[in-house]
Amino acid sequence: MHDPQDMNPQYLEDLAIGYWYSEVLFTAVEQGLFTRLEPGGKLVAELAKELNYESGCLKRYLHVLSNLGLVFEADGYCTNTKLSRKYLIQGAEAYQGDTILWRKYLIENWQSLDQCLNKGTRVVLPPIGEPDEAVKQRFRHYCRAMDCIVKNKIEEILPIFSKLKLQGEILDVGSGLGAFSVGFLRQFPGTKATLLDLPQVLEYAEEIHTGGAYAARIQYWPANMLESWELSEKKYSLVILSNIIHAFAESESGHVISEAAARLAEDGLLLVHDFFLEHDPDKAALSDLNMLVNTYNGKVYTASWVQQQLRYAGLTVTERIPLGSDTAVLLAAKQAERLEDLGISVLQQLSVKIQTLGFQTVQPIDVNLIHIPDWVGLKCEFGCDGYNLSHCPPNSIRPEKTRAILRDYTKCLLLQGTPPTRDFQRMVLQAEHTAFKAGYYKAFSFWAGPCSICPECAGSGNCNNHKNARPSMESAGIDVFKTIQRAGLTLKTLPEKDDYIKYFALLLLE
Repeated sequence: MHDPQDMNPQYLEDLAIGYWYSEVLFTAVEQGLFTRLEPGGKLVAELAKELNYESGCLKRYLHVLSNLGLVFEADGYCTNTKLSRKYLIQGAEAYQGDTILWRKYLIENWQSLDQCLNKGTRVVLPPIGEPDEAVKQRFRHYCRAMDCIVKNKIEEILPIFSKLKLQGEILDVGSGLGAFSVGFLRQFPGTKATLLDLPQVLEYAEEIHTGGAYAARIQYWPANMLESWELSEKKYSLVILSNIIHAFAESESGHVISEAAARLAEDGLLLVHDFFLEHDPDKAALSDLNMLVNTYNGKVYTASWVQQQLRYAGLTVTERIPLGSDTAVLLAAKQAERLEDLGISVLQQLSVKIQTLGFQTVQPIDVNLIHIPDWVGLKCEFGCDGYNLSHCPPNSIRPEKTRAILRDYTKCLLLQGTPPTRDFQRMVLQAEHTAFKAGYYKAFSFWAGPCSICPECAGSGNCNNHKNARPSMESAGIDVFKTIQRAGLTLKTLPEKDDYIKYFALLLLE
C-alpha cells in the first residue's frame, strides 16, 4: 500500500484492490501450498501436479507469492521463505493458517457493511437451532484462529511479568482454548488456571488439553460473562481479560470489568489485552467496524475509557503498554505498589503519556540514528524565507555543536504530528515538560519549521519568549529525511503545495 501522504489516485486504487492480496494468501493457505513445499522445496511442475493446477498459471501465481516475500521461485524450483516456514506450515508451533482463513470466513459479513450502517447493527446472523456439522467445524476453526493470535501475543506480554514470582490461581475470562493461560502456566510453575467461557468453547478446550502437559493445572468453568459469575469464594492472583472488552457494549463491558475486579486477590493483578483506538489507529478503527458487522453490540474502545472503568472498580491502572503488534495492554491492581513490580520501562510509559497529547506517533529511537551532515544549512541559507529569523540560521545551533550535544544523550523520542505549525510546536513543548516532570531533567526538543510560538515575532536577536523557543531540527543541521528513514518511518517530498503534510520533532532524554 502507498502512504496516504501521497494523496493521489494510485493510493485510492491500491485501497480498492486490497482484496487481491488477501485472496492470493487465502488460496495458498487453503491448498496447503507452503506445507507441500517442505522440507526442501519442489519443482514447479511437481507442485502443479500435486495441486492439480495448470503449470503456466501456477508459475504466474508463484511469481506473485515471490513478490510478496512468501516463496522463492527461480529456474523452475520453489521453496518457502523464512516467514512462511515459521508461520504457514501446518503443524508448526507458530502456525497462523487458522487465523488467516478465519478472515476469509468474515467476507460475507463485511459485504453487508452498507446494510449494517443503515440498520445500526449486524445483519448477517448465525443459524438458529442445533448447529449442523459445517457450523460446528467453523466454530472450532474460529477457536483455533483465536488461539493462533494469542500464542503470538503472549510472547510479547510475558516479559512484563519477568520480575514477578507469580503464584496461585489465574482466572482467564473469555479464555477460548486457553493459550493465554498456558503461557503463564509455562512461565510460572506455581500457578493453576481456571478458564471461564461458554460451554461449547470449554468443551473443545478440554478436549485439546486432555493428556497434555498442563491438563492437571487447568479447570473449566462454563459461564455467561454478562451474568453474575457463580465462581467459588477464592480470589485470584491474576485475572485475564484478553480480547473480550471489545465484544460488548459499554454497560456490558463495564459489568465484565467490575466482575473481574471483584475476583481479584488483595495483591492480585488484572490484565486487559485488547485493541485500543489510540494504538495502531487504522487497524483499531477497522477492528471496530469488524465488531459492527460480526457482533451484536461490540466496539473498540479508547484505552482512556477502559482505564476509567478500572478506576471505577477501585483499581489503580498503568498507562497503555503498546505491544509490537496491533494490540496493547493495561495492568491494574488494588495495591498501587504492585504495579511497580512489573517490567514496564519508564520510557515506555512516558511514550504513551506523550502520545495522548495528540501526536500520531511517538517512537523511541537510538540517538545514533540522528543524521547531521554539513550540507543541511545550505537549504536554510538558500531557498528558505525563514533564514535569519530568530532561532533560524545563522541565529541557531551549528551542526558541530549539535553533534556535541547528542553525545550527552542516550535516549530519544521521535514525535510525529500534523499542521498547524504553532499547534504542533506547542504540543512538542508539552511533551518536553511532561518528560521533565517524569524525571528526565535534561529533556530538550528540536521541532519542525521556524519558531511560530508567538503570534508576532520580534525578529532576529530580539526574542521575547526564550522560555518557549526551540530550534528546528533542520536549523540545527539535522537531515530530517535521512533520520526519519533510519527510524523506519516514511517521509517524502511533496509534489503539490496542498498535499498531506507530516511534522516531526525530536525529544532528547537523559
